[in-house]
Amino acid sequence: MRQKSGTSKDAADKLVRGIKRKTRKHYSAEEKIRIVLAGLRGRLPGRLFL
Repeated sequence: MRQKSGTSKDAADKLVRGIKRKTRKHYSAEEKIRIVLAGLRGRLPGRLFL
């Protein structure tokens, strides 16, 4: 018997979320402060919104 398409889709979504979580960029405390200050000045770097 074939599996429901929702089950394989859920497994694929779970796999993608896991990969994104493990490859997410980790910012240092200093970089986070720099990002916040740049945002307050109105100069947000475009790479943060990818």
